[in-house]
Amino acid sequence: MKNRFMFRVAVSITALLFSIRALAHEGMWIPSVLGSIHDEMHAMGLELSAEDLYSINEGSLKDAVVLFGGGCTAEVVSDKGLMFTNHHCGFDYIQFHSSLENDYLKNGFWAMNQNEELVCKGLTATFVVRMDDVTELMQQGLKDGMTAKEMDAIRAANKKAIEDQFKNSSSGDTGLVRAYNYGNQYFLIVMRTFRDVRLVGAPPSEIGKFGGDTDNWVWPRHTGDFSVFRIYADANNAPADYNALNQPYKPGHFFPINLQGVNEGDFSMVYGFPGRTEHFLTSYAVDYVLNKSNAMRIKMREASLSIIDARMKSSDLLRIQYAAKQSDISNAYKKWIGQELGLKKYNALEIKQNEEKDFRLKAAASGKYTELLDKIQKLYSSNETNNIARDGFVEYVFYGPEVFAKAREINEFVANFEELQKSGKLDETRDALLGSLRLFYKDFDLTTEKMLFEKMTTLYGKYVDPAFGPSVVSPYSKEGGTAALYDRSIMSDSSRAIAFVKGLSLKKAVKLKSRMKDPILLVSSKLFEIYVSKITPGARAFASELDASMYEYVKAKQELIPSKLYWNDANSTLRISFGKVEGSAPHDGELYKHYTTADGILSKFQTGNPDFNIGEKLRTKLESRDFGVYGVNGTLPVCYTGSNHTTGGNSGSPALNAKGHLVGINFDRSWESTMSDIYYSPEICRNIMVDVRYVLWVIDAYAGAGYLLKEMKIVQ
Repeated sequence: MKNRFMFRVAVSITALLFSIRALAHEGMWIPSVLGSIHDEMHAMGLELSAEDLYSINEGSLKDAVVLFGGGCTAEVVSDKGLMFTNHHCGFDYIQFHSSLENDYLKNGFWAMNQNEELVCKGLTATFVVRMDDVTELMQQGLKDGMTAKEMDAIRAANKKAIEDQFKNSSSGDTGLVRAYNYGNQYFLIVMRTFRDVRLVGAPPSEIGKFGGDTDNWVWPRHTGDFSVFRIYADANNAPADYNALNQPYKPGHFFPINLQGVNEGDFSMVYGFPGRTEHFLTSYAVDYVLNKSNAMRIKMREASLSIIDARMKSSDLLRIQYAAKQSDISNAYKKWIGQELGLKKYNALEIKQNEEKDFRLKAAASGKYTELLDKIQKLYSSNETNNIARDGFVEYVFYGPEVFAKAREINEFVANFEELQKSGKLDETRDALLGSLRLFYKDFDLTTEKMLFEKMTTLYGKYVDPAFGPSVVSPYSKEGGTAALYDRSIMSDSSRAIAFVKGLSLKKAVKLKSRMKDPILLVSSKLFEIYVSKITPGARAFASELDASMYEYVKAKQELIPSKLYWNDANSTLRISFGKVEGSAPHDGELYKHYTTADGILSKFQTGNPDFNIGEKLRTKLESRDFGVYGVNGTLPVCYTGSNHTTGGNSGSPALNAKGHLVGINFDRSWESTMSDIYYSPEICRNIMVDVRYVLWVIDAYAGAGYLLKEMKIVQ
């Protein structure tokens, strides 16, 4: 009897360990509370302690991981604040500094000393000082039976009290409380943000964007998706605004760079700031995303890209002007298509529905949470029209015709003119607006804008209820309407818009507030009025009710199904994901290696596809096969894949080996993997990294900026 009992225990333990290992690749783990996950990382090959990964007392890996701007990750690779990130993460700043005379997008840019580095106004580099669990503090005052609105108010007050402690911090650090898993857990994140960041180097687009839209989100990949920046600090190594006297930042830690490369089966770790995952979503949410929202957004972006791509091919000026916009629009567009393919192929909707059947059975047996899923289903069905209007507005106004979003800035200036004048902030606000307009018109083409308006307005009206916005713009989509809208507006020309802002007086502002005649300013005002007065209240109410229900659902799942390994959804905070260096077999008859080489660049070039064009300099260097210490077996490693769970925001993240050495830079996922924001499959989901040996070869052998390597700690 005892032996049989022990056998059952052993079987149960084995099954539990197997289930944990099966999920070992899945998840984005909070570095300050790894717990038993650290043991799993060790079992897979990690050679570092938990303190090596995250420490608030000593320098640790976290001190070399950077939130780059607002949406990417970077890593510090020298004791002089040198950073690597992705080319596409630094793209806006490379594009900003580009012109017909200095086409850094096409030709690349390399500062040959620190004096040549380019100031990137507005770009920040943020480090995490520490992360504290403040769940108990955030839940103080919450009681059973409270409405979602009442709970939101209490949480908001608690959040403010915690964050206010950092308002007058002598260190300049800031504190931000973030909710995890719909409020089942909260962390205070203490951050230090550096405001003087400069562009050091960027490869030409033939390297940094090699493959273009053809290869985006796919494997095999041969893109040198990296750029180089440097953080500057004041004399005390503290954050400071740009000053010529600032010095390179001295980090608490920087990553050694390992030239030994990777082999299949090696431990792989990605450390960064993943943006958003939603693995707790119900089937009702997946259905909305898959069959309604994404279907609309894909069609709208497809229309926008059809115009922008053609216009960019017509002239170098338009190519430069619309490069960053095209990249922003295209990236999500292709991702959503891949996400749809993956979710459907792997029956994610059916899997969610089966999980919910199991949940309902367990809820019925416990006598609790029996109506929770029905409540969530009703929330989605009753708010669908408003949610589509919200998503459609974002696509139309921010990824379609550009003038309406920019016109809003002018409308706000007009509306607030008298108050700004009384407060003494008029001149400051006017100057800021003029600067914003100059930047806007630097990359604005009226012909392209009109074409976007005509095509996107038709689609906007197709998907969104007329009362939620389309009725405002649809009259202008008829014959002659586009010309009347644009040609009669100050927004059609930079000189007219700037002259309008410069010449605005209190008398004119008061008159315009009561009777606006400019057609674009008027349409913009109406569009945003509808969004603020009609769409936003419904969206906020939906989000509040949904978050309250999802809070209960996540808590209930952990209570009713405790054997499952749970992790916190990504929310743009510091995370670690881990897995193996490994290839994939995404489709019948296909077996992909885990790596690519320079031979693939030359092969793709031979196809004649313009996305694979390379210049004579790069082609000659690759054909010479003189790769030095960066080469392996007569060729040059370029990219590789792993089973790390990543998402948007992980772009630019350090890809690390078992010793915490930098071996690559994360930049993408395979097309089938884009579903991992909602549903992760360890057999198919792969992240894509540029091999650090290719990065160093480009810097050293191609660009001739090998002096930068002298700052780095290189392990051979």
